[in-house]
Amino acid sequence: MKQDDVLIRIRTMYPTFSKGQKLLADYITDHYDKAVYLTAAKLGSVVGVSESTVVRFASELGYDGYPGLQRAISEIIRTRLTTLQKMEVSRSRMDENHPMISIMNDDIANIKETMSLLDEDTLKKSADMILKAKTVYVLGVRSSAPLAFFLGYYLNFLLDDVHQISTNTFSETFEQMMKVSPQDCVIGISFPRYSKRTVKAMEFAKNRQASVIAVTDSDQSPIAACADCVLKAYTDMASMVDSLVGPMSLLNALLVLLSEKRTEVVEQRFDLLEGIWKDYDVYETMTEDQDSNKVILS
Repeated sequence: MKQDDVLIRIRTMYPTFSKGQKLLADYITDHYDKAVYLTAAKLGSVVGVSESTVVRFASELGYDGYPGLQRAISEIIRTRLTTLQKMEVSRSRMDENHPMISIMNDDIANIKETMSLLDEDTLKKSADMILKAKTVYVLGVRSSAPLAFFLGYYLNFLLDDVHQISTNTFSETFEQMMKVSPQDCVIGISFPRYSKRTVKAMEFAKNRQASVIAVTDSDQSPIAACADCVLKAYTDMASMVDSLVGPMSLLNALLVLLSEKRTEVVEQRFDLLEGIWKDYDVYETMTEDQDSNKVILS
């Protein structure tokens, strides 16, 4: 059962619920933004039923215990809430005395959740598709744009022909993709709230018979429908700021895997690049002053 079906499932099964289950159903339907952060015991206390009733209710809905129900409710928050609603939810869950710690703990949780979603066979298959492609196209817009830029930047060091799709309009997106062919690979990145432009671009690539890789949050993502490979990462978007640490970690893993498959090429290119960077004074160099034991810029 898809996690984002929870409200539909509740509505469908509502006539069969007991009195206590109907209380739970009503509360979750009306206050899912609050229910998602309650333990089974706390939710039962708020509604006026026992903890065991809450657990049985989750099982009745088809979930593997209460944690499964919580994950399903969290999907509603990530995909349906407006930015203002997400900000309100974020404030309600944040430790006002230690906001930075709260945010960092959430980021840590996002990376751990991404690890649980990782399918190494799919990651390896995606790497092979990328390496076999004549041209690799990378697309991500709005909050996913930094992820696409990061991936495209490093792919340019690894591959011969990488095309970063960077536009502000629908028409320009397809203009930049007009040469997509069955020999190419298109990587689309999108997380809730999903970009229609990315969805349409992925459909276009699939229609052109290109290999398609989706970097997204679940198999139910709209960009996953037309993908040959789905690389999943977890993002908690309960705030106005999208947490991208999970997807970034996933892309790091993909890039490292690609570099290991092209070790000789990577070494040659970076050896050449180091010479270019030195000749054209690209980076500041740090030297240690032996007398004063101070670090100075040269």
